[in-house]
This record gives sequence, C-alpha cells and structure tokens, in this order.
Amino acid sequence: MNKIMKINTWLLTCIICILFPARGMWAQTNQETADQNSQEYILYSYNLTLEEVLHLATTQSNESLRARNSYQVGYWQYRSYKANFLPYLSFTSQLPEFSRKIVDVPSIDPQTGEVRHDYSSEFYNVFSGGLSLQQNLPTGGSVTVSSSLQRVDRFSGSFNNHQSTEYLSTALNVRLRQSIFGVNEMKWDRKIEPLKYEEAKRTYIENMENVNQRAIQLFFNMAIAQQRLAIAEFNHANNDTLYNIAAGRYELGTIGENDLLQSELAYQNALKKLNDDRLNLEDAENRLRSYLGFNERVKLNVVIPENVPNVKLDVEQVLQLSLENNPDMITYETQLIEAQKNVAQQRANRGFQANLNVAFGLNQQATGLFDSYKDPRDMQTVSIGLTVPILDWGRGKGMVKMAQSNEELVRRQVDQSRLDFQQDISLNVRQFNMQEQQFFIAAKADTIAQKRYDVAKQRYLIDKITVTDMNNAQLDRDEARVGYVQALYNYWRYYYELRALSQYDFVSGKQLDADFDSLVD
Repeated sequence: MNKIMKINTWLLTCIICILFPARGMWAQTNQETADQNSQEYILYSYNLTLEEVLHLATTQSNESLRARNSYQVGYWQYRSYKANFLPYLSFTSQLPEFSRKIVDVPSIDPQTGEVRHDYSSEFYNVFSGGLSLQQNLPTGGSVTVSSSLQRVDRFSGSFNNHQSTEYLSTALNVRLRQSIFGVNEMKWDRKIEPLKYEEAKRTYIENMENVNQRAIQLFFNMAIAQQRLAIAEFNHANNDTLYNIAAGRYELGTIGENDLLQSELAYQNALKKLNDDRLNLEDAENRLRSYLGFNERVKLNVVIPENVPNVKLDVEQVLQLSLENNPDMITYETQLIEAQKNVAQQRANRGFQANLNVAFGLNQQATGLFDSYKDPRDMQTVSIGLTVPILDWGRGKGMVKMAQSNEELVRRQVDQSRLDFQQDISLNVRQFNMQEQQFFIAAKADTIAQKRYDVAKQRYLIDKITVTDMNNAQLDRDEARVGYVQALYNYWRYYYELRALSQYDFVSGKQLDADFDSLVD
C-alpha cells in the first residue's frame, strides 16, 4: 500500500510540473526580452579576475592619478630645496626710468655777496642693468657676486637740450651676509626636507595600496551582488515549481490552505528579492565600472577567486617592517624635528642678535662707456647690526616656554600614536591569520548547506517534510553561499590592509616600490 502511495505521489508531482510551468516561463521570457534590449547598448563585455581589476585600478583609475599628482607636489618641493644649495644667477634691469623736476640752483653774487636762487627745469633718463650670482652657505648666510652698469642722460627743458651723459660701472661687487647668533635655516632644512621627500614617496605607495583596497571592496561588492542574483534567480524558479506542487497537493487535499499560502508567499518574496538583487547588481557594476574608468557601454562580470594563498604572518616581522616603511613614522619624526626647530627659533629671538654684512667692489664713473671701466676705484663696506633685548616684560621667556611645552606635547602625542600603531598592527596580524581558517570553514559550510538543501528538496518532493523545513534549508544554503564570498573578501581585505601598513608584499616576499622617475616625466 505504501509503495502504491509513493508511486501516486511521484506521478502527481510530474503531472503538476508539466501542467503549471507557465508562471516561470513567462517571467523568464520577459527577462530574456529585457536582456536582448539591453544588449543593444553594450559594446564590450569583460570577465575580470581580482588580479585584473587591481591592475586596471592602479593604471587608469582617477584615484591613481590623484596619488601621482600628490607625489609630484612633494617631488618638486624637494627639488626646490636642493636648488637652494646651488648658485642662483639673475639679471636685473631698468629700461628706462624718467625723472622730471625743477632744480633749485643757488649762486652767490660776486659783487654783493648775496645768495641768489635760480631754477632750472631738468629731467633725467636712466638705463641700468646687472648680473648677480648668489650662493647660499651651509652656515645660513649667503655670498653674492654682481656686476652692473648705469647710464644717466640729463636734459634741460626738452629732449633737444641734452646736458650730459654719465656712466657708472660696478665691475665687481662681492657681498657676504651672515647672521651670527640666529637660527641656521639651512641646517634645519637639511634635516626636514629629505624626510618630507621620503614621506612623499612612501605616501604615494600607501595611496596606491588604498586604491587596491577600494578596488577589492568594489570587486567583492559586485561578486556578492552577482551571487545574490544567481541565488535569487534559482530561488524564483524553484519556488515557482514548489508553489505549483503545493497547489496540486492542495487540490488533492493532501496539504492545508496554510501550507499553500506559505508556498505562495515564498514565491512572491522570491520574485521581490529577484527584482531587488537585479538593481543591486546594476548599482555594484556601475560603481566598479566607474572606478576602473569604463563608460556605461562596457559590461563587466567578475570571476570569484577559488582559493587563497597560504600565508602566515609573524607579528614582530610585520611590526618591524611597518616601523621602517610606513609614512606615518616619518611624519612623527618630522613633527618632532619641527618642534625642536621652533624652540631654537624662539631662543634665538629672545637673546642677543647680530648680523654681519661685508662687501668689496670696484666701480668708476665717466662720461664714456669704456672710460667707466678704466682705473676702477675700490669700495668696501663692513657693518654689524646688533639687537640687544633690554626689557620685554617676559615676552621672550614666555615664547620659549610655549615652544618647549609644544615640543613636549608633540613628543607625547607621537609616543601615543606609535603605541596605538603597534597595537593595531598586532591586532590586524592576528585577524588576518584567522582568515584562511575562516575561508575553509565557509567553504565547508557552503558544501554542507548545498547538500542539505538537495536532500530537503528531494524529501519535500515526496512529501516527507513541510514547506517550512524546505524554506529553512534554502535560507541556510543562501547564507552559506554568500558567506563563502564574504570570507574571500575578508581575507583579501585584511591582507591588503597589512600590505599598506608595512609596504611589503608577503606573497612574493618583496618590499613595495615604484618607478618614481617615470612619475615626473
């Protein structure tokens, strides 16, 4: 009798599947029509792996271009600093300068001895030019070597009344400027500027790793959206079949109305989920496509990685690499040096100050151009400027104390930041080392959930379990499948976070670097 009932149930199931396929076929036909219409706007279609997405992101995304521009700012700032140690040649000129005025010409009458004042309308036309070569010194001063020539034409009343022409030549002028007790800016620049340039290079590598992390996030967002849509399409078709089976059983009286309504509700929810997941996939694809620099006529499909590399990280190794390579460490060192410079500056401003100026040159004056260079006369200048604070009501002392307090504050902040950095590294390494096991657990759970669903479906078809049990098995299978992709994402997210912090590729065993010369071509 039981065998006869099983045969009848099996025949009933087959009949229902044959008689009630219309709902699923209609939905599939509409989707195929929509897909055909959308294909008219697609010119290119790419199946992208994770490695290909990372390559595209680092070569053509806007974020990678911004990282390059940021590095170029640091590069040219460093070039400007290096140029301060090289001679600077300049040419200055004045072509021409007009000066018109009434000149008071006093004279004494030889007969009466009275002083008379006659006025003469005169104006001048001045041409001048000169070359100057300046060299900054390691002591903070500068040496300037210059040569100049000036021509002065004097007129009276009009241009037709030319009075005289004079030439003033300075064949050579050597000038030394040096602060005796002031802060040596060149000395501090030699400490700070190379650090800033190294920070710019390390920041560029960090920014490119941030590009990778963003690409990984968008890649797996789309991968999860693809997976959810595939699940939704399967569930929609499956729930349509199960609803038809439930309707047939209800007609035969083998299930109640509650089970029928539950099957219908599951079908409607599956249809709603299908529509939502289509929109979610479209949004995820648009975001990835935009990030990679493609337009809307490119169709993307991501290929989910099948496994992960077997990498185990040592906390001490990662911490040491991070302390050596991370740009934040250079930033902290620069902040300390700048705070020390500020203390030295305030101390110099408070105390006795002196500036030395020494100049030596050769000059001559004549009415002819070549004559102005004959038998030049020497000229010398020596001056020492002094500033001696007498009474400032404690202002200088206050500025020094403020700078010292700021230095101590910076030092404490840097120490705390370094401690927090080390703790974050330790936590991130432990979290990463768990991800491989988490991935294998998720993969195993996905396999088990799929097998459980297959068994539950077979048992439901022969009416051995309720629709609730069937739905629970389906939900567990869906969550396990998405959990598998999420575990992949977590692995690569933690790995690239540690890559960015340590600037080291643990898979290939190489320190991250870049062709910096090509970035400024």
